[in-house]
Amino acid sequence: MLKSTTADLRFPPVELASPEGLLAVGGDLRAERLLEAYRHGIFPWYNPGQPILWWSPDPRAVLFPANLKIARSLRKTLSRKKFDVTLDTAFREVMRHCALPRPGNPTGGTWITPEMIEAYAVLHDRGLAHSVESWREDKLVGGLYGVAMGNAFFGESMFSRETDASKVAFVHLVRQLERWGYAFIDCQLSSAHLFSLGAEEIRRYDFMARLEQALKQSERSGRWRFDADLRV
Repeated sequence: MLKSTTADLRFPPVELASPEGLLAVGGDLRAERLLEAYRHGIFPWYNPGQPILWWSPDPRAVLFPANLKIARSLRKTLSRKKFDVTLDTAFREVMRHCALPRPGNPTGGTWITPEMIEAYAVLHDRGLAHSVESWREDKLVGGLYGVAMGNAFFGESMFSRETDASKVAFVHLVRQLERWGYAFIDCQLSSAHLFSLGAEEIRRYDFMARLEQALKQSERSGRWRFDADLRV
């Protein structure tokens, strides 16, 4: 178990995680620890007032870019070019929106604390965390953020203030990552929403093997931009 006072960045082997995927408790969110976690298929997820909880679920939800599914209604939205989509132009704003209550649950809480926003902003400033933004009439209405290492992208959260705004951002990201040769997008925990976009479940040992190979690939760090022909 991690202790908040220790300087040791190591995590227990992921095989020691509980059946729910909980692996360790405590520590901090400094950049070096976050990066060590992602290198080993681990991510933080906890509620305000709790110690930091570190997870490595089995099975794991992933999306292979070539398997992206675009429903007919979403395809129509894309063809209408309803949103302007950008990369890495409003990282902190995207995280703050992701932290807000969902429209369907206005009284709900969030696991994206101010401490977490600042921690991931450090990774963004280092060119390792990235955001995708959907704009309508210069207003941020949807988006997502995550961490990139090697040729793996670890999706963290998304938000939408208009129908399909986050899905449009996600489709643009997947298309760009596929062009760049990214192996997979880690979606962490399964949901019907992710399955509708083409995500699937794989066993943790399979995920870890794929992650090991992905981390051997060259890293695309710095601020990202869409290729001209993919930018809306």
